[in-house]
Amino acid sequence: MPHFSPAALTELEALLGARLVTTAADRALHGRNETHFPPLPPDAVAYPETTAEVAALMAICARHGVPVQGWGAGTSLEGHALALNGGVTVDFARMAQVLEVRGEDMVARIQPGITREALNTELRATGLFFPVDPGANASLGGMASTRASGTTAVRYGTMRDNVLALEVVLADGRVIRTGTAARKSSAGYDLTALFVGAEGTLGLITELTLRLHGQPEAVSAAVCAFPAMGPAVQAVIATIQSGIPMARIEFVDAATVAAFNARDNAGMPEQPHLLVEFHGSPAAVAEQAERFGEIVAEAGGEGFRWASRPEERAALWRMRHNAYYACLALRPGATAWVTDVCVPISRLAEAVEETRADIAASIIPGPILGHVGDGNFHAILLVEPGNEAEIAAAKGLSARMADRALRLGGTVTGEHGIGMGKLDYMAREHGAGWDVMGQIKRALDPAGLLNPGKTVRGN
Repeated sequence: MPHFSPAALTELEALLGARLVTTAADRALHGRNETHFPPLPPDAVAYPETTAEVAALMAICARHGVPVQGWGAGTSLEGHALALNGGVTVDFARMAQVLEVRGEDMVARIQPGITREALNTELRATGLFFPVDPGANASLGGMASTRASGTTAVRYGTMRDNVLALEVVLADGRVIRTGTAARKSSAGYDLTALFVGAEGTLGLITELTLRLHGQPEAVSAAVCAFPAMGPAVQAVIATIQSGIPMARIEFVDAATVAAFNARDNAGMPEQPHLLVEFHGSPAAVAEQAERFGEIVAEAGGEGFRWASRPEERAALWRMRHNAYYACLALRPGATAWVTDVCVPISRLAEAVEETRADIAASIIPGPILGHVGDGNFHAILLVEPGNEAEIAAAKGLSARMADRALRLGGTVTGEHGIGMGKLDYMAREHGAGWDVMGQIKRALDPAGLLNPGKTVRGN
C-alpha cells in the first residue's frame, strides 16, 4: 500500500486504472540505478498515454502533496530518477511515438518515451538523423531533462542545441508550450532552455520538437595508439584548435583498452587511444583524415586502424558505448562510482594527467575515458561493495576531480548532471546563481513535489 493518502490512490486509480501499478516488482524496477546509489523505489508507478493524463495526474498529486518523478530508460548516473521521498514515478514508456517529421524544416515532433535509436530507425528513409548520442539507448525526454550530450557533441552539439520546443506539464497540472519550430527567436525568456537540463524538477516534458541533421554522404572512422596520455590529449587539443570538423573524437586510457581487449577481443595495444570519426563528402572526409593523421604523427601516435565499412564502424562505437560494462568486468563483483567533469580545451591535458596520477596513487582502479573533443572526460572508479576504505577513496577521487575542474575554469559535470550525487558542488560552481535557481524552483513548484532532492534546494 502506498504511503500517500487513500484518497490520492483512489483518484489516481480512477484516472489510470491498471496503468497505476503498486506491485513490489514494478516499484523495485523503478528504484534501481546504473551506479552506486542504493535502491529507492517509489510507492507507485504510473504509465500515462497522453499529455492530458499527465496533467490530470499532476493535478491530483498537487492536491494531495504526492511527490512525482519522471522515468525514461533509467540510464542516468547521478540518481536523477530515484524516488527519494517515495510518491509516484511517471514512466513514459507508453508515450513513445514520432508525432510528425517535417523534412523540409529538418525537425521532428516526438513524445518523450521514444529512445534515440528508435527515432533514428524511424528517420532512415528520410535522409535525416538525430545526432546526440550519449551511448546508452536513452529516452529523448530523459536526454532533454539531463541536457545529455555524448560522442557526437563536438560537431553537432548537445541536447541544449538540438531541442527547439517543448510541451511541459507544470507542478499544478498546467500544460505549457515553449519555443517553436523556427531556428531562432528573441521573444521573451527562453523557457525551452530552462526546462532542458532541469532534471524534472520544474515540470514533466510530454512532447519535444527536435532539430534534425542530414545523414552524411561519407563516414570514416579510425583508432590510433599513443605512448602516453599526455601526447594523446595534446593531439586532441591540436585537432580542435586547427578547426578540423571532427564528428567524434574520443579518448580511452590503457586500462579501458585492456577492458576492450578482455571483453571484445579488440587486439589493441594496451596504451592510450583516440577513437575518431569524420562526416561529410568523400573528398572532405579524405582531407580531414589526412590532416588528422599529420597531427597524430607529430604527437607520436601510431598504429592507425581504419574502419571504413559500416559494420566495422558499428562494432567500434558499440565497443566504446559498452565501455562501462567492459570496465566493470575488469573487477568482477565491483560496483562503479562513475563521475565526469568538463574543462576548457586548453586545460584538458592538465586535468587528465592530474586525475590519472591521483587515481594511480589511490587504492582502487579507475579507467579514464571521455568525449575529450569538448573537454569532457569520465572516470569509472571500481569499488568492492561494502568496503568502506574503497568507498571513501572513490568519494575522495570524485571530489578532487570536481575541485580540479572548478580550479581550471570548468564545471563539475559536463553531461551526467547533478541529480543527488553532485548537489554539494552547486553553490561553489554557481555562487549566488544557485540561490536564483532555488527561487525559480519555488516559483514553479512551491510544494517541492517535482523530483525532490535533486539539482536544487528550493524548499
